[in-house]
Amino acid sequence: MAALQKIRSKGAILLLVVGLALFAFIAEEVVRALSSSRTESRQSVGEVYGKSINIQEFNDLVDEYTSVVKFSSGLENLTEEQTQSIRDQVWQTYVQNQLLQHEAEQLGITVTDAEIQDIINNGQSPLLAQTPFSNPQTGAFDVQTLNQFLTNYKAMKDQPNQPAEAVEYYKQIYNYWKFIEKNIRNQQLSQKFQNLLAKSFIANPVSAQNSLTASNSEKDILLTAIPYSSVKDDEVKIEDADLKAKYEEMKSLFRLSEPTRDIKYIDVTITASKSDREQIESEMAEVAAQLQAEGADIANIVRKSGSTIAYSPLPIRRNAIAPDIAKQLDSIAVGTQKGPYLNAADNTQNIIRLIAKTTLPDSVRFCQIGIAGIDEAAQKTADSIMTALNTGVPFDSIAKKYNQTGEENWITSAQYEGATLDEANQELIKAISTQAVGTTQQVKLPTAIIITRVTERRNMVEKYDVAIVKRPYDFSNDTYNKTYNEFSQFVASNKTAEEIEANAMKSGYMVQQRKGMFASEHNVAGISSTRDALRWIFNQDTKVGEISEIYACGNNDHLLVVILDGKNDGKFRSLESVKDMIQTEVSRDKKAEVIRQRLAAAKDVVAASKVAGALPVDTIKHVTFNSPVFISSVGGSEYSLSGAVAKAAKGAFVNGIKGQAAVYAFQVTNDQPSNIKVDDKNKQSTYSQVANQQLRGASRFMQELFERANVKDNRYIFY
Repeated sequence: MAALQKIRSKGAILLLVVGLALFAFIAEEVVRALSSSRTESRQSVGEVYGKSINIQEFNDLVDEYTSVVKFSSGLENLTEEQTQSIRDQVWQTYVQNQLLQHEAEQLGITVTDAEIQDIINNGQSPLLAQTPFSNPQTGAFDVQTLNQFLTNYKAMKDQPNQPAEAVEYYKQIYNYWKFIEKNIRNQQLSQKFQNLLAKSFIANPVSAQNSLTASNSEKDILLTAIPYSSVKDDEVKIEDADLKAKYEEMKSLFRLSEPTRDIKYIDVTITASKSDREQIESEMAEVAAQLQAEGADIANIVRKSGSTIAYSPLPIRRNAIAPDIAKQLDSIAVGTQKGPYLNAADNTQNIIRLIAKTTLPDSVRFCQIGIAGIDEAAQKTADSIMTALNTGVPFDSIAKKYNQTGEENWITSAQYEGATLDEANQELIKAISTQAVGTTQQVKLPTAIIITRVTERRNMVEKYDVAIVKRPYDFSNDTYNKTYNEFSQFVASNKTAEEIEANAMKSGYMVQQRKGMFASEHNVAGISSTRDALRWIFNQDTKVGEISEIYACGNNDHLLVVILDGKNDGKFRSLESVKDMIQTEVSRDKKAEVIRQRLAAAKDVVAASKVAGALPVDTIKHVTFNSPVFISSVGGSEYSLSGAVAKAAKGAFVNGIKGQAAVYAFQVTNDQPSNIKVDDKNKQSTYSQVANQQLRGASRFMQELFERANVKDNRYIFY
């Protein structure tokens, strides 16, 4: 009892302790949840309708499409530009698919497996023509060939100990097919949505007749134009209120699909100093002497020279050689060389040594059987195969005994010229390039023996065994450090944006400006490797007026410092970022009023042509409402003039029509109205034309969907 009383006497304290413990538990869960949310946010590549795609999911899509590109193009490696282009395409496709799927769910539009199978069975999709499953006779997609492949692929997966190369090849084709199949589904969904949209646009008899009349009614006019250039800029006064009013009027044109930033920046390009150039020229003279030495190791000399072009012992065609080098070949005798010499076009020192010229086939068809190893047992097997082949046993039947196809393949010069090849591939290509048609030979490689048979050679061309040393005038470390230290000192001495702008020119730097920059541009000021600068610019914590650190970028030959000059996270470009355009429009409006005042007293086109700045009267025929009038005297077309002419009666004089290039006055001299009526004969085609015009007017529906989906693109954080 005493214990219970003691507990009760401490009740308020216990409740407080329990309450604090409970609060701590809840707070811990909240912190954990917030931390998890922040982690997910940091991993988000973007959002569509609030649905996020994380970096791993996006990379999987990129990898999928990259594999498709490599497989379909035959490329082993992609450049950074190609990879970035793939990421862009994947992102755009992902967003479009999400937009369509969202609308399809709202409308109840679906694509069933049965529909997809029906499309495949009937070969209805253009995408099917891009697959390797075609009829050999017709070249058209063949579903039986596809089904046979899928059966073989399944069988191969179920059987162990299959050749790794064959398994990988089949897997690549299978993945390519699944990609095509997925895109057929997306394409079908898009087609259904667009068909539904198209059916919502119809033409009634009135709109159809108006369209027909507007297309076929023609008028002839006498015209004079008073260009805006006839009014001096100081004759019109433009105030801030005018700019703001015009901006609001045109605001819909400045809608943004993503946030933008305005920046100012200094880009310092690092170049070789005089001493750097002299050092390179001295080294190239030494390389030239080495190449001329008896028994010179050409490949090793070129490799150590710093040349941007590697030496290949395989002769290559003229069009596979850099153009500036190729045009020098005819002036160089075999066994001699030219250089070192300066090529000003790419700022390089060059040496060309022409080792040999030969005539070889541009393409060779051959088949092969590979025997692993080069020991006595491997040689015995190779000799046995050669004996069988020489007695007439079919090549492919022997190949199958060694789990190889023995099928014929073409190899072309373009497949290996410029590629990095190991010694084995070089030896194999060299052997089959010189091998006579119909002959069989053994090619001994470092780790295998290859038996080859050449069945056809095509397009004999001249090829060159040529060693090229192309050495750019690179800057030295001393030059880099000197340039960096000078720029770093300038930035450190000018701590504000205002100071940098005021003192840049004095120190030999130039402040440049970029307004309305998007993160999706992937780089800053067109300079490569500026991802860190891009992240800083679009970081929400970066404040307007802040100065970035110095970024080493480009090919490590640029130094960049950035000032954040403005940020816009809204839905429209700011007035400041489009001020030049707005000013032009306001100037045009005000000059138009000045010209209209000049024209006010004119009663006919002749009188109008006598006002200040007017051009001579011109005759323009066949003016219709549906097409803009081309005015040769101003070199442009004017929609507003077409509308004004269509409205005017024969003999009427109209002045003060504001166009893009001038203000116009005209008189209608001839009117040929259309007598064509919408009847049963042309009704359907006319209705379709009007409906199509309406649909084209609504063609920005995808943009409308994009704007409503609140799309967020965070790719700049990761790439």
